[in-house]
Amino acid sequence: MANRILNGISNPSDLRRLKRDDLPKLAQELRDFIIDIVATKEGHLGASLGVIELTIALHYIFDTPHDKLIWDVGHQAYGHKILTGRKDIFDTNRQLGGISGFPKMSESEFDNFGTGHSSTSISAILGMAIASKLKGNHKKQHIAVIGDASIASGMAFEGLNHLGVTDTNVLIILNDNAIGIDPSVGALKKYLTNVKKGVAKDENIFECLNFNYSGPVDGHDLPSLLYELERLKTVNGPKLLHIITTKGKGLRQAEENQVTYHAPGKFDKMTGNLLQKSTTDQTSKYQDVFGHTIVELAKQNKDIVGITPAMPTGSSLKFMMEEIPERAFDVGIAEQHAVTMAAGMVTEGLIPFCTIYSTFLQRAYDQVIHDVALQNLPVIFCLDRAGLVGQDGATHHGVYDIAYLRCIPNLVIFAPRNEIELRNMMYTAQLGLNHPIVIRYPRGKGVLSTWEVPFEKIEIGTSKELIKGSKIAVLSIGHIGNVITDVLKALEHSEEIGHYDMRFVKPLDKNQLKNIFANYSIILTIEDGCKIGGFGTAILEYANDMNYTGKIKILGIDDAFIEHGTSEELYQLTGLDQESVIRQIKSELHGD
Repeated sequence: MANRILNGISNPSDLRRLKRDDLPKLAQELRDFIIDIVATKEGHLGASLGVIELTIALHYIFDTPHDKLIWDVGHQAYGHKILTGRKDIFDTNRQLGGISGFPKMSESEFDNFGTGHSSTSISAILGMAIASKLKGNHKKQHIAVIGDASIASGMAFEGLNHLGVTDTNVLIILNDNAIGIDPSVGALKKYLTNVKKGVAKDENIFECLNFNYSGPVDGHDLPSLLYELERLKTVNGPKLLHIITTKGKGLRQAEENQVTYHAPGKFDKMTGNLLQKSTTDQTSKYQDVFGHTIVELAKQNKDIVGITPAMPTGSSLKFMMEEIPERAFDVGIAEQHAVTMAAGMVTEGLIPFCTIYSTFLQRAYDQVIHDVALQNLPVIFCLDRAGLVGQDGATHHGVYDIAYLRCIPNLVIFAPRNEIELRNMMYTAQLGLNHPIVIRYPRGKGVLSTWEVPFEKIEIGTSKELIKGSKIAVLSIGHIGNVITDVLKALEHSEEIGHYDMRFVKPLDKNQLKNIFANYSIILTIEDGCKIGGFGTAILEYANDMNYTGKIKILGIDDAFIEHGTSEELYQLTGLDQESVIRQIKSELHGD
């Protein structure tokens, strides 16, 4: 059988019964298994292919799950999942009702910590090690695997700083492949490159932090890995093993095109070639509209700069980095630094567009408040991946940004309904604002086939009456307003239903709202964010201030974390799809 060895492994105890000579064969089978499934089911590919040998070695040498193992970031943990009892259900990975694409504590006792975002592993593993020590267990091993891009993050360094002055039994494995999703950046990358080439400075940075450093070791050389891990089990205190790996190892295209094959979509498992996607949809991705628009604006306005924390491809700031590299900055996995650097730039007359994913801005919340909003510095935040993002799941759904930003004084919050509104708001923002602004938009396709039109200025705090009605006013914010457009077409537009694109969560268009309160007895709000503290709540608060006596119904995300699935499935699950909204409107029309 093709997977003769792998088929005999239900958990790591089965793995540990193998002869060491069988492990290279297992590595090939495991690599082939991942390629076979991801080729048709999609998901993260390159990261897991790069740590196959390490995964096997860790579970072979250490007594997991008694010994604690954390993967940072968790998209490199596919091999780990397969070897820890999830091989037979791995084809449900990232599917609705299936296993998560990231380690998840509720899914398996082998997933010791949930890791969908980067740079958390060192702090978490240190917490576990301190707990073991306090309980008198000095033999338990604690291992965290972290990449060279993730270890450059501030939180990782905070963990290293503390860990280095403890006597806890912790092993940090630095998986150095010179790339996160995009190529790694910064001075630490240069230092690690020198270490690999044998020309590093005399002092080792990790030894200076009181770590027992070993390496670099070839991360694809199983005998060397096994030997070194076995040796490190006998070494007490903080340890760091530096291994060198190739992201995408074992699939030529994934090794040669590491950015694309991080999460390549569907591909031919025999050739490795990407499958051609349908070209019938001519709409653009919101992030590409952002990327092309900032280049266009920057060529006209020399004060514009672009900033991204390690997401130049995902955010499409790569276009500016290619055309105007001296004014586009990838600062690495450093969201806090990105935000405060943008604030510093504003004080010197620059106009920074800080493009960042909604869930990643959560990691810089204090900086948004203390360094930007409190000082009323007009940083332009372009929040990508707002709303439900699909199969990345609960760690990546951008459904909290409206609620966690709306409470901050001085902050303007805008959500475009389509690509032209995104473009026009970017144009408006760089003309000069009195306050910082957040422009939030979803992942992926917009709704327009043509968006490159002349710029128009948008007045801050203004909405649009799209359709006038008499009984029910539907108030939408952002891209989800297009669902309402489709709903009204499906209902053949009852004259009783009005539709308003509010555009601004803050400041609200109070003149428009007063008109709505005066002319409609029912208001239905819809948003692709959490209900608590969100857009609908803002409408409800103002309606209460104005003593509105009609009914207000809020459609949005309930008080629960939303798991993974396709976007279509998740919109149905949350009641934000077209059919569910139609039922809601009909119910209100008929007084149910």
